[in-house]
Amino acid sequence: MSSYRMTFDYHTHTIYSESRIGGKHAVGTMEENVVAAIERGLDEVAISDHGPGHVFYGLKKKKIPEMKAEINRLRNVYPQIKIYFSVEANISETGCGLDVSPQEAGEYDFLLAGYHFGTRNAHCIPNWMISKKLGGRIDTARIINTEMIVNALKRNDIKVLTHPGAKGPVFMDEIAKACAETDTIMEISTWHPHLTVKELEIAKKEDVRFIISSDAHKPERVGTFEGGLKRALAAGLDPERIVNIAAVEQKE
Repeated sequence: MSSYRMTFDYHTHTIYSESRIGGKHAVGTMEENVVAAIERGLDEVAISDHGPGHVFYGLKKKKIPEMKAEINRLRNVYPQIKIYFSVEANISETGCGLDVSPQEAGEYDFLLAGYHFGTRNAHCIPNWMISKKLGGRIDTARIINTEMIVNALKRNDIKVLTHPGAKGPVFMDEIAKACAETDTIMEISTWHPHLTVKELEIAKKEDVRFIISSDAHKPERVGTFEGGLKRALAAGLDPERIVNIAAVEQKE
């Protein structure tokens, strides 16, 4: 993949995605992620910890002022890179469809959102059972999950839909169409196997943009993109449709 470079990584987690069941969910500080992004040659990076509604490792709302203050400090210390304060909101069926309300969204530069196990009112148990091949009605889950995600896309200003297809089955053509209609970028994750090659072949039929994300839970993974780009190319996706990948001119 030496002919391409990642220009920005909007999906990175820090110690603010705190595990509530013991151990550590993510191990890097904000500053460690920023330094890693600079070392990888990125132009921009976002800190996007898990939304507060996650039962096991959502950020704590009371720490948002502290997080924003640290972001502002880092912007002064590292002016060579653009640093954004984001959140990976959790998709559910209640309220606006996210665990971050439209009013709370104003705390962030932009929203990422994805479906995760451990979110209330999100059919997590049947989806988890399906993922572990322990039973469950896949056809029914696909209908419910698709409707849940599409509703969240239409009710909120979501910049990036993270790892669509992970954690539960969906109708990818309907998800891609909704992303095109709402101008939401679809993520190709290097942490999760989604979007898969097959899912990319479906999604690329819609007028939708894509982004490759590290979903880094430790600083050394910030800026990784090679696996995602490999899947995109295997699916026949034009790299120009990936918003954070740039061609690198080869020296003769």
